[in-house]
Amino acid sequence: MLLSVLSALARLDVDPWQEAADLARLPRSAAIERLTALIAALPGRPASQPDPGTIAARLIALLPARTDSNAPSRAAMSGGGDGANLHPVVRVVALNLILVAVMLGAQWLVISHTSPAQVAEAPAAASPTNPAQALTPNPGQ
Repeated sequence: MLLSVLSALARLDVDPWQEAADLARLPRSAAIERLTALIAALPGRPASQPDPGTIAARLIALLPARTDSNAPSRAAMSGGGDGANLHPVVRVVALNLILVAVMLGAQWLVISHTSPAQVAEAPAAASPTNPAQALTPNPGQ
């Protein structure tokens, strides 16, 4: 049975998110060695699977780009862990503002291209010409 990376690490009693963060901080060769050791430790690996080192190298290439270990992290620069999630929030807010601006612009275009005669006729066509007729019941009922 094929395993996902999450389930494989869970079988080894390793937190996948913490392990990914740790591997992303390591140099590429050290990260490949660490992940190779974890993959090789999985019980019941069929011989037909690729080499654990090959699998580890492919997976490490998918991790986010490593930063210089001497440079302060974004979380440390922002003053806490909450600042690390600020970028996605700003992106969502910006996209929502753009969507609202587009919708308001489309409404403005529709209204500005509607002639005043069409606006005046629209409510009159829907209502009866004599307001008293609308209030009196039909005597034939």
